[in-house]
Amino acid sequence: MSGLPPDTSGTTLRATRSQRWLARLSFALAFLAVAVVVAFAGLKSAAMLGVGLAAAAVSLATAFLVLSRRGVLRWLSLAIFVLAPITVIVVYALAGLLWLAAVSAVGWFLAGVVARAALTGNGPDWRMPELPAAPARHPFLIMNPRSGGGKVAKFDLRRKAEALGAEVFLISGPEPVDVAEVARKAVRAGSDLLGVAGGDGTQALVAGVAAEHGIPFVVITAGTRNHFALDLGLDRTDPAACLAALSDGVDLQVDLGLIGDQTFVNNASFGAYAEVVQTPAYRDDKLGTTLDTLPELLDGQRGARLSAVADSVTIDAPQALLVSSNPYGTGDIAGLGRRARLDRGVLGVVAVTVDSVGQAVGLLRGRHTTGLRVLTARTIVVTASSERIPVGIDGEAASLPVPVRCAIRPGALRVRVPRDRPGVPPPKATISWSRLRRLASWRREPVSAGAPAGHSAVTAGHQDRSGQEPDAGL
Repeated sequence: MSGLPPDTSGTTLRATRSQRWLARLSFALAFLAVAVVVAFAGLKSAAMLGVGLAAAAVSLATAFLVLSRRGVLRWLSLAIFVLAPITVIVVYALAGLLWLAAVSAVGWFLAGVVARAALTGNGPDWRMPELPAAPARHPFLIMNPRSGGGKVAKFDLRRKAEALGAEVFLISGPEPVDVAEVARKAVRAGSDLLGVAGGDGTQALVAGVAAEHGIPFVVITAGTRNHFALDLGLDRTDPAACLAALSDGVDLQVDLGLIGDQTFVNNASFGAYAEVVQTPAYRDDKLGTTLDTLPELLDGQRGARLSAVADSVTIDAPQALLVSSNPYGTGDIAGLGRRARLDRGVLGVVAVTVDSVGQAVGLLRGRHTTGLRVLTARTIVVTASSERIPVGIDGEAASLPVPVRCAIRPGALRVRVPRDRPGVPPPKATISWSRLRRLASWRREPVSAGAPAGHSAVTAGHQDRSGQEPDAGL
């Protein structure tokens, strides 16, 4: 049976005729992008390639120096980073080759777009199944009026929720509120649905209570970023639209991450990112604090030395470690993108080690670099050279005693979402030229399906447990 490379959910899909022709078209476009340069530039094409590669190397190296150094060297590196592409444009223009470079770049861009279309699955497997929802008799919503720059008041969420029969608890006052305990009291009083209008950290705390009592949970996108809502396909521009879940909703059964005894809906981060979040000035000046803190972290002068065991895979001395409830899209090493699905029953693990400019450059090449390891696991245990380590839990700073254990709770939470919502777009396929070649083959060779979502063997720059080297991706 002919096959298609797996979608990001890990399911093997049958290749369609149109996908095979798209694969062939992508190779044709790539060939034309090269041929047009050789045809019109002749020997100058080698010089064009050399200039472009040199500029790319300089840009990547200076980008690393901007992050890892301070003072004059940082600003000088930033200036070179900006000037490198400008220099390439000037050189091409003086040689009368700027138009040719632009045509070739468009060709490569189109080849990439067509390749992704060919590698994207043709089935509905990337969508989480919807379950029928029984109307809640006593919904209880917790709202944070300070979250997201005041979205609760801006979108009149309290009044609209109460008009739909919900009881609303508004977080007020300067003292911290134990939202988990507020939710537990509501359940004891008879609430059969919990919801939160606020950030992901608050969402996670209340989601844990809903999962504990087996009742539905509603996400209202009143936070600043709301990454959990993004992966649920909710409307992040209009939080009031999420209230439709109370009157016309369907349920999604999703996994929850667990760090110690605390729930997370997105990710838990260790190392460099957690150290940055822990800095007091981070909330007021995120960019400035990050740039000020990273040099010491990248040089190993700050923070504890970490090690981790993901299932049976050992990860030694990562500078940054990201553990997510289900893996993020390929190439996302910061947890800022999308997760294809939230019901695969595995943790996504990304470990980053950057000790040199070469490794920093390698990070931008994808999975195959010694500075990056990407895998999935059901549990991961993080230890360190200190008794406690900083951790970012859904973007909130925390400090936990070691060892820190993270696990996945498959299908633990029933999330109620509006039946009519923006939804989740198909995940972007990773461009693997070896799989694309097999897909484009006239002999219809079988295409490797890769490791399934529950397999923890995908490790960048290393062999998987089957002994086969994973396909390289761009």
